[in-house]
Amino acid sequence: MAQRLGIDEASLPSVFQAAWKSNPDPTALPFPRADPPFPLTPLDWKQLTLTDAQFTPHSWEHLHTLISSGQLDKLKRWPSALKAYLAWTAHVKEKYGSATAYLLQQRLLWQPLEDVDGELKFEICDQTPFADDRDYKVLRNDWPYALEPGVQHIVVWLKGRLSVGENGALDEEGRKLVDRFVDEKFRLSLGEEREGSRVIWFKNTTNLQSVRSLEHVHVLVRDVDDEMLERWSGQI
Repeated sequence: MAQRLGIDEASLPSVFQAAWKSNPDPTALPFPRADPPFPLTPLDWKQLTLTDAQFTPHSWEHLHTLISSGQLDKLKRWPSALKAYLAWTAHVKEKYGSATAYLLQQRLLWQPLEDVDGELKFEICDQTPFADDRDYKVLRNDWPYALEPGVQHIVVWLKGRLSVGENGALDEEGRKLVDRFVDEKFRLSLGEEREGSRVIWFKNTTNLQSVRSLEHVHVLVRDVDDEMLERWSGQI
């Protein structure tokens, strides 16, 4: 496990979100238009022209619709949060070399193994994903989508890789593994009576991932208190 020398206050996502949420110029951009920190879709560019007041957050029903129909590219952050994320991405790339390096050093505290091929690998306790809780970490998403009140965005980070098919989408085996984990970790602990009433999960395809070198799955939960969120993340 990597040792964090101390919290990098200047790189905290909350610092960047506060700056862009209070920015007096809603049209300001944190990058030259011709050189964004990561590729932007037409929907992203449209988001950047809006204020938060002009954007409607995703309802639970809307999240169901987008995820079940595979329209993951339509999951959006608040306009101010998207600008903050772009500014933060540029910042950590300059300071750490990449967002992945920041995550490893400041959030996950995982030490990669030396690999001659340059692929990011870790010492794994069990080759079956989710079988050993030392091989994954549950964290609140520092950069959640724009969600209606009561909905929380969690990310499950894995040291190993899930089984995928075309475009990095989970294949049948991968989906079964994730679904079983989500059942046991989240749905069961919440006592969810009807599947999807309080927990939804998805995995972005490769083209939609801003952090591609680290395996991760998104989980959205509804009406969950802070104590439960902290239990899931191992803080209590």
